[in-house]
Amino acid sequence: MELPDPHHLHLVCYPAPLLHQRNLPVGDFGDELRSFAEGMLRFMVKAEGVGLAAPQIGAPIRLFVCNATGNPEDSLVFVNPQFVELDGGVEAEEGCLSVPGARVTMRRAARAVIEAQSLDGTSFRMTGHDLQARVWQHEMDHLDGRLIVDNMSAADEIANRRTVKQLKEDYQQAR
Repeated sequence: MELPDPHHLHLVCYPAPLLHQRNLPVGDFGDELRSFAEGMLRFMVKAEGVGLAAPQIGAPIRLFVCNATGNPEDSLVFVNPQFVELDGGVEAEEGCLSVPGARVTMRRAARAVIEAQSLDGTSFRMTGHDLQARVWQHEMDHLDGRLIVDNMSAADEIANRRTVKQLKEDYQQAR
């Protein structure tokens, strides 16, 4: 599969169908994947995000990048991730680069253990707490075709009604 040009990435916004599909495992761990992931990290920082999943920029693969601290040395890349454990539960408001302007209260595990592969295909396991665990769960939702707007409470639906309507109109006009 050919990946988008890492120097010309564009955000895919709700309600694009790509955001609602389960994404494919990565099998080729070459230079193209490394360059793509580096481009994703640059894009995420420029967009002032803490996480970014490949489908958000047009690549239907199971890869996400994140940085919950803002320190460049804390940037992480997860290829073919899966959760091993999810513990606890806490509610907090979340936003999403692909659903600009929306804020949704989400219940997430407070602790997450994830297994994934690095850009060279090496398997690893990490444990994250609080914001890091939340970011991982949010990005994993993207890889499984779920968005924050799919889990809105009635109050969130009312609060985000105009934003969601405008995103749908913008999408239709761009087609």
